[in-house]
Amino acid sequence: MVLTAGNVSDYVPAKECLEAAPKAAAVIADRGYDSDELRDFIKARGAKPIIPPKKNRNVQYRYDKELYKTRNRVERFFCRLKDFRRVATRYDRQPYTFMAAVFLASIVAFWL
Repeated sequence: MVLTAGNVSDYVPAKECLEAAPKAAAVIADRGYDSDELRDFIKARGAKPIIPPKKNRNVQYRYDKELYKTRNRVERFFCRLKDFRRVATRYDRQPYTFMAAVFLASIVAFWL
């Protein structure tokens, strides 16, 4: 996980997160990650990008719609994290304290 400022797009740390992740056959992401640069980066790592194209894109890429449906697991993860009030409202001022709360909530929600 990477913590960014509230006004920063999720797209900004995408490469950093993908570099830290193990190699995969496919990378599933939503429309917000649709860019030629990120698609090329994913292909260079030997994975297939499963990213629906933006509506205003000149070239509408094809993607595996059945595999894309599995993306809801990530959405459910973040929804479950937001059940913890401390994470949802971000009471902590220091980033390291907030990330500690996120990690603890993850452990409680998914491991115990």
